[in-house]
Amino acid sequence: MIKKTDLLAIGHTAFDSIVLVKEFPSPNSSTQIKQIKNFFGGAAANVTMVASNLGLKTSLVSAVGNDFKDSTYQSQLKNAGIDTKHMIVIEDEQTPLAWVFTDSNNDQISYFYWGAAAYFKKSEAPKKAIGKVNAVHLATGDPSFNRRSGEVAYEYGKLISFDPGQDLHMYSPEELKQVIGVSDILFGNHFEIDRIMKTLNVDINQLREIGPEIVVKTYGKDGSIIYADKKIKIDAVIRTPVDPTGAGDSYRAAFLSKYLNGEDIEYCAKFASAVSSFIVEAEGCQTNIPNHSMALERMREKWDI
Repeated sequence: MIKKTDLLAIGHTAFDSIVLVKEFPSPNSSTQIKQIKNFFGGAAANVTMVASNLGLKTSLVSAVGNDFKDSTYQSQLKNAGIDTKHMIVIEDEQTPLAWVFTDSNNDQISYFYWGAAAYFKKSEAPKKAIGKVNAVHLATGDPSFNRRSGEVAYEYGKLISFDPGQDLHMYSPEELKQVIGVSDILFGNHFEIDRIMKTLNVDINQLREIGPEIVVKTYGKDGSIIYADKKIKIDAVIRTPVDPTGAGDSYRAAFLSKYLNGEDIEYCAKFASAVSSFIVEAEGCQTNIPNHSMALERMREKWDI
């Protein structure tokens, strides 16, 4: 009997350029680039890569260009065991491109070329892909496509997590409320969760009443807070940071990997903190992904569990 896929991630797959600068320039000025390197990324793809490394059976739905077919990136995803048969391939378009600028304070500014991802808006929700999985993670991507995919997943009774990430500004208040309303878990950094509450004019308890039983609010090196039946504060697992890009995606993948395995929320968050600590130790979102035993060892070193 074929095992049902654990997790489907819907959203961006992208080619990333990570750019290091001392400081961000003010308008009408320039700054020197210290380093530029090219990597594989995109929030949905990052989630599936990390989750796959941690032992989940995963699938991915992204809108990509003709340049993705037979690329090294496609091969890497397939070699990781990720089901990519439901990818939306747009001929005569490029796969999304991301330029992520990081300054000496590890603050970031991103520029994103949607390319093929602009066609999300015209695409039907991936009903076949959703029907074959236990859980659906809605990552950065087109708001209307995420809403439609979320509605299908809700109709099918799937666990749904949602992380609008840096595409949060693209959601109208009504569309944001609709996606949150079908979600079981809402992820965001502290800027994003605060912006969501401001946009919807709610506090954290009212936000949970809209839909998600669990709200995960991350603070980078200051750890995370999980709002569920009780408020849980989790420390970060501190390592010398090289590049913070992708740490949030890895946290979400790791949290979901344990949550789908039936672990309690505090355990899920501690494991997620351990996994994300590996990602910041190297440049790129998918460069230093740990396997399950590596992450478990680091978590136990931190919390003696």
